[in-house]
Amino acid sequence: MNHIDYISFEFYKKMENVDSINKLIKEFEVFAIYLSELIVNESVVALKHVATGKYLSSIENLCYKTGSKTQLVFVESPEPGPNSLWKINFNDKELATYAGTSIGLQHIKSNKFLGICYEGYQGNFIYGLYGYYKSPLTKQTWVWEKHTEVSCGGDENKWNFKHSKLESHQGFLKSNDIINLSIKKKYDSNGDSTSDRQVEFLRSHDIQFTIRGDTFQEVCCHNEILGVNDEVSKLL
Repeated sequence: MNHIDYISFEFYKKMENVDSINKLIKEFEVFAIYLSELIVNESVVALKHVATGKYLSSIENLCYKTGSKTQLVFVESPEPGPNSLWKINFNDKELATYAGTSIGLQHIKSNKFLGICYEGYQGNFIYGLYGYYKSPLTKQTWVWEKHTEVSCGGDENKWNFKHSKLESHQGFLKSNDIINLSIKKKYDSNGDSTSDRQVEFLRSHDIQFTIRGDTFQEVCCHNEILGVNDEVSKLL
């Protein structure tokens, strides 16, 4: 069923038992609100980090000093601004369903996509593994292997989403849905591209790093237990 058929079916169900003009007007108003909340392909959105109320952001040409040295990503400000606007892409679909739609998030000001960067072999001649660039500060701690750097310009940039509160949620992605964003790595720790590659979730947490004298709240990917730090909501 395509999105037009689905919407038509939903509208029919809502109107099926309407038996008065007043009910018709009421149901139509409710359905109009529902339609206005649907996220359409190539909508401009802001992604709010639920735990802090801050918005996923990037600054054109401001890059990490470590790791991939690509354009940094962070969360800032309780109000969306020019640096926190993203174009969402559904790969030729008009609407995104919770049943396996992958999305791309393109930063409006820089035109670069949110993603992760593959580093290749990490370690020395005796011991090492293949992996991805690590986030700025978690790299310096005992959990550094678990936290992957997130950047604008990452060569892997196809994200999946699931509803944070409802495990088997179906239907279309809507503004203000609270979701978890995840990415499936292209390569495993042996450097092979296999079907059982690791899935990691987007997170921000109360860890900060400094570039050019300015402090930024870190955004990373991880494969740990999901919590409130991993929730984002979407606003048009």
